[in-house]
Amino acid sequence: MFVDEDNITDLAVQRWGTAHPKRLSELMTALVRHLHAFARDVQLTEDEWMAAIEWLTAAGQISNEKRQELILTSDVLGLSMLVVQLNNRYAPEATPATVLGPFHIDGSPAAPYGFDMSDGIAGTPLFFTGKVTDVEGEPIAHAVLDAWQADADGNYESQMPDVDEARLRAKYRTREDGTYCIRTIAPRGYAIPMDGPVGDLIRKTDISYFRPAHVHFLIDEPGHQKLITHLFQEGSEYLDSDVVFGTKDALVVRFTERPAGVAPDGSTLDEPYLHAEYDFVLQPD
Repeated sequence: MFVDEDNITDLAVQRWGTAHPKRLSELMTALVRHLHAFARDVQLTEDEWMAAIEWLTAAGQISNEKRQELILTSDVLGLSMLVVQLNNRYAPEATPATVLGPFHIDGSPAAPYGFDMSDGIAGTPLFFTGKVTDVEGEPIAHAVLDAWQADADGNYESQMPDVDEARLRAKYRTREDGTYCIRTIAPRGYAIPMDGPVGDLIRKTDISYFRPAHVHFLIDEPGHQKLITHLFQEGSEYLDSDVVFGTKDALVVRFTERPAGVAPDGSTLDEPYLHAEYDFVLQPD
């Protein structure tokens, strides 16, 4: 059968319907239908489609082991957060999930209770304390909290050409009673990377390209759903306009000012610090 404008979608769906396994066939045939419908809906021109291909090529070329421009693309389109919500319908008691973001890396160093993952980086000391429990309130011992964040200037190490090591990230374990203590510095809200294809696109809109101040957490505990989430600083700018749609009320936490003295990890500080308390609640498998 020869191809024309009326039958090309059906022919493409028929071909991709032969994919294996069945789920791949389902995904690809739906993708073909929606892509063809989009092209028809907007009357896509050849120049526009070539521009899109060049944009995707540039997004791939700027990506590396520290930076993933296509994850950032998914984030700013709201697709990442939609997929998170479709796949993480947790019990009301469980901690909500959010996006992974483009700055997570594997292999963060292991850290003991109360370890300072800022390692001398300038900033206001910040402590996170609390428990990791299941939805019944039972503490989870030895759960690993993989934490990472931007610094007091809003930078991750991948944005700093002179930094070639893990920075402001560590993996902590809960104690027997499920408690944890993380020492770091207060993060700053920051702009997403604007030096690549995503930034070029965002500049053509009125979209705010900033994220509110936050710290990322990943907890992957056997017997429970993997939790990828953030904790946001109460009162931070951009809470209601997060460019990656990641903010949720249940994840906004007060960073309480404390005077110099004994800190939550038992050490003595000669300067004021911030203290945030939060209990992570994991959804069972």
